[in-house]
Amino acid sequence: MDQALVGMCVNERRFVKIPPKLAYGSEGVSGVIPPDSVLHFDVLLMDIWNSEDQVQIHTYFTPPSCPRTIQVSDFVRYHYNGTFLDGTLFDSSHNRMKTYDTYVGIGWLIPGMDKGLLGMCVGEKRIITIPPFLAYGEDGDGKDIPGQASLVFDVALLDLHNPKDGISIENKVVPENCERRSQSGDFLRYHYNGTLLDGTFFDSSYSRNRTFDTYIGQGYVIAGMDEGLLGVCIGEKRRIVVPPHLGYGEEGRGNIPGSAVLVFDIHVIDFHNPSDSISITSHYKPPDCSVLSKKGDYLKYHYNASLLDGTLLDSTWNLGKTYNIVLGSGQVVLGMDMGLREMCVGEKRTVIIPPHLGYGEAGVDGEVPGSAVLVFDIELLELVAGLPEGYMFIWNGEVSPNLFEEIDKDGDGEVLLEEFSEYIHAQVASGKGKLAPGFDAEMIVKNMFTNQDRNGDGKVTAEEFKLKDQEAKHDEL
Repeated sequence: MDQALVGMCVNERRFVKIPPKLAYGSEGVSGVIPPDSVLHFDVLLMDIWNSEDQVQIHTYFTPPSCPRTIQVSDFVRYHYNGTFLDGTLFDSSHNRMKTYDTYVGIGWLIPGMDKGLLGMCVGEKRIITIPPFLAYGEDGDGKDIPGQASLVFDVALLDLHNPKDGISIENKVVPENCERRSQSGDFLRYHYNGTLLDGTFFDSSYSRNRTFDTYIGQGYVIAGMDEGLLGVCIGEKRRIVVPPHLGYGEEGRGNIPGSAVLVFDIHVIDFHNPSDSISITSHYKPPDCSVLSKKGDYLKYHYNASLLDGTLLDSTWNLGKTYNIVLGSGQVVLGMDMGLREMCVGEKRTVIIPPHLGYGEAGVDGEVPGSAVLVFDIELLELVAGLPEGYMFIWNGEVSPNLFEEIDKDGDGEVLLEEFSEYIHAQVASGKGKLAPGFDAEMIVKNMFTNQDRNGDGKVTAEEFKLKDQEAKHDEL
């Protein structure tokens, strides 16, 4: 038998015929093998090893990029099929649909596996053959692995990190003009693709067609992203690799497995700080820029509205007509109202408006994203001076002492709305009076009449009629 087994391969089958002189001779084995018996063996070789054997490694796939390999004390996640030398399967992580997660080189694994995993790259696939004295030895594992069994592991490495790792950042695109970088407490809007180290996709803001919006440096996102989003520019693209102790830890979350390293490819759309005010940059002022806009003035202007990343939202130039407002009347967002002040006709300026002075967290459905910083390029074309605060009509000269009689043309001691309206419009047309610009003239006149009609009977008498400076003052109002 010693001679017959020499040169056999695992899984080789031999029929061996042994004469008595090379078997049990003339004595045989009492009760089992008669003397001078020729023995016939049907032999199938299942395993073979030598005491001088070491772990054998055969790499059959190497990824194009290998920035890091497994070192002692690293934590790894890998899939494997475990077989004996004859190919019999004894275990598989694939069947459990769960990676095997462990530290390497600190005794958590059988010695041969500890050695066989060293030097692997994420994405690499290798076959590790381990002799029994570096596996489960003479006793096996007491369940599926018999004693003295050589083991073969077909391993695919999915993930790799060290508990001492911090995040790693790789800048992909950094804008040439970066006037401001994000700081703790800023509010960011960014797009991202989230994958595991082996490229497995787990989430994307692009697929939702909506940016991820959050404060940074204040614990609103995982610790690794809180750190990785600091110091970015608007328009910057970077890759942030987050180890699990700065991500979702041993438990994972949703479709993110426990102890997984996360890779985020981000694109910063905009950011601001809640303490920000508007920013005004004047690009052109005409030689005569002495008359400046103020509250109550009626303005006509053109604008282009965009996001910080350059996405165009709206343009009056494209529409072919100006945008017209009364400054300080609440007809535009607060930041725009502020940005249009102290501006002269012909001036061109850029106004940057943080969301708390724009359209806030809600934005405008289908038009302006929530929490978006807005950029307005403005040209003021016309300014009509407004009236003093609190007035909707003023006299440009002395007021007639017989004002009521002049309005009451038919002299019946009562003024109807038609009489009142005809008189006010006549004063405006002659230049003696002025209505607040930018508002519905008829509505102003009607309100003026209603204020004079103290008892609400649709007519104004001489006793009811009073000018503004004749009204009783009510400080509590």
